[in-house]
This record gives sequence, structure tokens and C-alpha cells, in this order.
Amino acid sequence: MMLRGARVLARVTDAGEFVTGSDGRVEVRYKPTDTRAYRAGKGNLEPLPLSLSTEGEPLLPDEACPDVVAGVGTDTKQAAARRALDRKHAADAIIIYADGACSGNPGPAGIGVVMQDDRGRRELSQFLGQGTNNIAELTAILEAALGVEDPARPVRIHTDSQYAIGVLSKGWKAKANQELVARVKQALQRLRDLELIYVPGHAGVLLNERADALAVQAVKSEASTGWLAY
Repeated sequence: MMLRGARVLARVTDAGEFVTGSDGRVEVRYKPTDTRAYRAGKGNLEPLPLSLSTEGEPLLPDEACPDVVAGVGTDTKQAAARRALDRKHAADAIIIYADGACSGNPGPAGIGVVMQDDRGRRELSQFLGQGTNNIAELTAILEAALGVEDPARPVRIHTDSQYAIGVLSKGWKAKANQELVARVKQALQRLRDLELIYVPGHAGVLLNERADALAVQAVKSEASTGWLAY
């Protein structure tokens, strides 16, 4: 199935009907080998597009997936990931995941951005040179905001940086990076319907994992791709 633009496995009966728990949600995983399982509302699960259709393929048996490892992640982390996945968005919303990476703090830094809407997906992997984790996180949001071509549309930017959300939208006083924070705020002001959304890192939220991979790629390669459309 598709969940928020990501391909997932959903638990079903032999007849292909969703198996729901007492909360009415369906167990989903991002890959067969994942020992972390999440629960999604049935209304948020959609059939695969024809280009990815697996119609005619046999269902994976339960034993194809390992048992869920108890205690992987934290309840708070799992709950935050679930809230991000279950959040309802307007049909014309631009969904963005922005992440930064740094090898050492400070050290070589990079950013990754995934931007998805009803017209497709764009990705950015950009090397920043020497920087800190916070600089990378803020710059990822800056490039995400600058990359929005239609500022009149709803924009939902996901980040796993509580620091970035704090200094950009909660009134936290920035002791460092003040000039960068001001630039990011200015870029965000052009977006008429904006929401910054916290999503925990490394919690199995696929598009956030992808943004992280793009940031790490930039650090390791010390290269930038520019915006690429998919």
C-alpha cells in the first residue's frame, strides 16, 4: 500500500482484507526485514499506483517478517512518528521533509530535502562545507522554503530538529546562528500557509529517512546534486 507517499507493507488476511487492532488501526512496516512496526488508520492507506502495482503477486506470509523487537525506539518517539504519518493535509499541500547531517560537530555538513505534492517529487542533496548540526538543520529548512515555487499553496515542512522549530516558531532566543535564523525566518514569511512539523529522526518515517540519506550522501561525497525531479 501507499502511506503518505511512501510504499509500505500492511497486514492483511489471506483474502486481502486489512487486519485491524482494537484501535481500528492496521500494522504497517516499511520493509519486510524491519523489526519496527507502526499502526496506521485504514483511511490513510491507498493502493499502489499502476506503475508500482504488485497485482498478481502472492502475499508475503507472516513468517517473512521478523518479530517486532520490544523496546525499539521509545513510546514518545513512536507516538510522534505516528502523529506525523496520520496527519491530514489538504489535497494541494506541498509536503516537505528537511534534514541536516554533520560528521563531527562542527565538521563536514550537508542537507537533504524531499518535496512532494500532487505533481510529483523533487529531492535536493547539498554539501555545505564545514558547519554544525544546527547550521545544517536550519539550512535544510531554508533551502526547502526557497524551493517552493508557489508560495500560495499550503506548505508543511517536517524536521527532526526541535532546535530549529524552537528558534523559528516558538520564540526561543538563538544564542548562535542569529544571521542564519533571520534568513530562514524571512524565507518562511513568503509562504502564506506554513506549518513546521516535528518528526522524530530514525523512527521509520520513510520520507524523513530519505532526507537524512540525502544529507549523509552530501557529506560523504562532498558534492551537491541540485534539485532533481522524480
